[in-house]
Amino acid sequence: MNRSILIGYQVLIGLSDTLTGALLIIAPEFALRLMRLHVPADALPFLSFIGAFVLSVGLSCLYGAWVMARRGSQCKLEVIWLLTAITRASVAIFIAAQILAHTLEAGWLTVAISDGACVLIQAIGLRKGWLVYAAQ
Repeated sequence: MNRSILIGYQVLIGLSDTLTGALLIIAPEFALRLMRLHVPADALPFLSFIGAFVLSVGLSCLYGAWVMARRGSQCKLEVIWLLTAITRASVAIFIAAQILAHTLEAGWLTVAISDGACVLIQAIGLRKGWLVYAAQ
């Protein structure tokens, strides 16, 4: 896989999650409005809490981009991809289950799909050794 594409992927998902997480922390209602999602008002403090986790995944991805740009250790990149993929897979499975149980609206499917797509990309990349080239 092309090193520039991998860095671009890391930056894109890193910025997306970092900004989403920060918005969920400081302005959860606004963040949900941008995502066209609705939750009860009493759930907003919990969404801010979830925002801290989303922010941490985003910052981890941005750190991965920095490691790639500095031609850092392949092992560091593999750990970042593995741990963020585990987190994203957990989120995607949880959201899908909640949609099927009718406790979350169908609009949340976009979150599950985007996290699932990242899991798929990273699983394939780890399996095929894409990060060997990115770290060099």
